[in-house]
Amino acid sequence: MSPVPHRGPGKPVRFGPHIEMPMPMRWVAYLPDRSATLRYGAALAQVLSPGDLLILRGPLGAGKTTLVQGIGAGLGVTDPITSPTFVIARLHRDGRVPLLHADAYRLGGIDELDDLDLDMDLEDAVTVIEWGEGIAEHLAEDYLLVDIDRESHDAGEGRVISLHPRGGTWSDRLADLGSGA
Repeated sequence: MSPVPHRGPGKPVRFGPHIEMPMPMRWVAYLPDRSATLRYGAALAQVLSPGDLLILRGPLGAGKTTLVQGIGAGLGVTDPITSPTFVIARLHRDGRVPLLHADAYRLGGIDELDDLDLDMDLEDAVTVIEWGEGIAEHLAEDYLLVDIDRESHDAGEGRVISLHPRGGTWSDRLADLGSGA
């Protein structure tokens, strides 16, 4: 018997009950320059709470650290925010919510991330991990995956940022961000 249902002349193909799977929601914005990225990060910070995990992905020079600087400004962090590539993680405690900024670029996997004991600060801080995809998802049941693309033809001189909520109340909170697409 053929796996494809038989269809005679004029008869529609029927595969059984049709189940439509909803597409995961995502928010997309075009950021033309560094200052727009900083403003976007500051706006994003307004919907963040202690315990939130953001995982940033994008090529070198895409603007991941710039986005974190904007998030820090939105959280009231006054300490300078620089790339944690060589120190792996920095905790900024001087904002309305502490900001844990980590970089998983040099880490070899989940075990090395676990060795940093980031989970000690996860509940009390907003945690942003650059290069964290494939390594950091286990740190929280719900997280926000942030794509920053500077290499797409659509980006031109700027960047395209896409937010992909994974569980929890992210979709509701991002609706408040006002950049749904």
